[in-house]
Amino acid sequence: MSDALPRPVPFRPRATPEVLDDLRTRLRATRWPDAPQDAGWALGTDLGHLRELVAHWADGFDWPAQEAALERLPRFRVPVGGLGIHVVHARAVAPTGPVLPLVLTHGWPDSFWRYSKVVPLLTDPGAHGGDPADAFDVVVPDVPGFGYSERPGTPLDSIAVAGLWAELMSVLGYRRFGAAGGDIGSHVSRYLALDHPDRVVAVHRTDAGIPRYFGDPADLAPEERAWLEEAGAWGAQEGAYAAMHRTKPQTAAFGLNDSPAGLAAWIVEKLRSWSDCDGDIERSFTKDEVLTNVTLYWLTQTIGSSMRMYRANAAIAPSQLARRVEVPSGFSLFRGDVVRPPHAWLHRTANVTYVSEPERGGHFAPFEEPELYAKELRAFFRPYRRA
Repeated sequence: MSDALPRPVPFRPRATPEVLDDLRTRLRATRWPDAPQDAGWALGTDLGHLRELVAHWADGFDWPAQEAALERLPRFRVPVGGLGIHVVHARAVAPTGPVLPLVLTHGWPDSFWRYSKVVPLLTDPGAHGGDPADAFDVVVPDVPGFGYSERPGTPLDSIAVAGLWAELMSVLGYRRFGAAGGDIGSHVSRYLALDHPDRVVAVHRTDAGIPRYFGDPADLAPEERAWLEEAGAWGAQEGAYAAMHRTKPQTAAFGLNDSPAGLAAWIVEKLRSWSDCDGDIERSFTKDEVLTNVTLYWLTQTIGSSMRMYRANAAIAPSQLARRVEVPSGFSLFRGDVVRPPHAWLHRTANVTYVSEPERGGHFAPFEEPELYAKELRAFFRPYRRA
């Protein structure tokens, strides 16, 4: 029996004309709900905005052009842990020093799309105003059940995905590497550092997740207690989507997988709420950028499987959530992100060597502010390139 590792296979998906025609037919046949006068975004996705977006999706959006643009990224399919994993694997261009491999993990509601703008800035910093010595080999996988990665038969939690990423990095030839992510990707990166500290040289995150504390609140600093209260208030006001994902994701999946307008409503409201756009989503994303993200969900039929990961993560034991990361850790807390943690909490939960608070960008910082995000990664990982 051969012990050879599996080999990545180039991956270039194509949506057929029949699939795109079906999408446009469904969009044009949308049965619109009513909405209270002047409701705007207060009750969820704004009706007028979505009607305009859907009209563009049906008759103005050029998916083949977007598909061709995404093809400029070197993309592969790799068998890992019994699943076909879609991954962007882009090597450093003209480096002048040690090249650090870096695995970037996305969250919800997105995919490798989150990092599509930042890949060339990280692999070829010299061509984008940076130092060539800061070049990375960049690895951006789609989490199983998201994007073009295979949907798992049983939902995987962030711990399991971290294990897959360790295996993936071995397949790609990397023994030691850095890890970074946001949203669910922050959790995956955290568990990579926790469970594979001999391989992860340093870990960077843009958030610390929604906090859960299992000790005596009196032991927390005042700003930590205030943050816990803020997070609870945010969950009560904004967390209905997560409650659905954790409890009854399959019920929502029937409608979202069948109606492209419904799918767009579910995703677009989060892009607006969580980005640094001050209520105007097109300050952060063009219509075509929004629709590229949503179309990826539509074509891959992964809205249900992506939501089910919330249920898997909700079952993670408190003992796992309470573990402290000892691998050198950095945080970039972008101004427009949600429920930003205080520094005291970061130091309580991780071996923090770097904290920055960029003045622009939100929850999707790699897409909203790719140059700024790339600058943050270069600065944090610079001391660990020879580790």
